[in-house]
Amino acid sequence: MTAIGPAKDVKDVTNINERIRAKEVRLIDEDGAMLGVMPTYDAIKIARDKELDLVEVSPKAVPPVARIMDYGKFKYQTAKRAQEAKKKQTIIQVKEMKLGLKIEEHDLQFKLKHLRDFLGEGDKVKLTIMFRGREVLHREKGEQLAVKVIEALKDVGEIEQRGRFDGRNIILVFAPR
Repeated sequence: MTAIGPAKDVKDVTNINERIRAKEVRLIDEDGAMLGVMPTYDAIKIARDKELDLVEVSPKAVPPVARIMDYGKFKYQTAKRAQEAKKKQTIIQVKEMKLGLKIEEHDLQFKLKHLRDFLGEGDKVKLTIMFRGREVLHREKGEQLAVKVIEALKDVGEIEQRGRFDGRNIILVFAPR
């Protein structure tokens, strides 16, 4: 048998009506007024009389807090809030670029242009200056290249992690300004 409609990837764990296992609950009515602590079956009866549901809103409290409300409306509002929160969050990607120690000036300018674009779009950039073979003996040349890159990008990005030597690489991390 196939299901029609969107698949649910998260199981609803909110206890309502008879699924509330606590012997007594702190009851809040549909207007937000506190009705006090009472046995769960009495709270369910009050909710049924008003043709609404008893929803456990704070299950970890002692005693648990339950509210009289329309469960369908509650579920809809919760989904809407989650959707709004998801819309407002921004995902920062980390772009990575590698440079060799013997990079030519034109190639360096070309890569700097891409780094500027990445930082302009709001992404972080991880720059790796690689040492091949015996180049590792000329560590100062790598540091000079790192300083040159930092100076070229200081107007669009700020250095988040200064050049640290990691094995055969110098790693720099830039954040957008």
